[in-house]
Amino acid sequence: MTNKDEIKGKVNEAKGNLTDDESTKLKGKVQQATGKAKEKAKDTVDDAAKKVNDSLDKEESKEDQEPK
Repeated sequence: MTNKDEIKGKVNEAKGNLTDDESTKLKGKVQQATGKAKEKAKDTVDDAAKKVNDSLDKEESKEDQEPK
């Protein structure tokens, strides 16, 4: 999934290519990398949260099945 930083970066990189402006191209590449890093961090947090929730659900299920 593409986020705002990646889109802005692609636009700036294209703008830099059209105007032959190395600074704008570099800015665009940095924005794209920042966007990808943010997306990766979000995915990692989501994966960790899912694992924690799955683990808690298993423990809760075990407790529900134990005789009282």
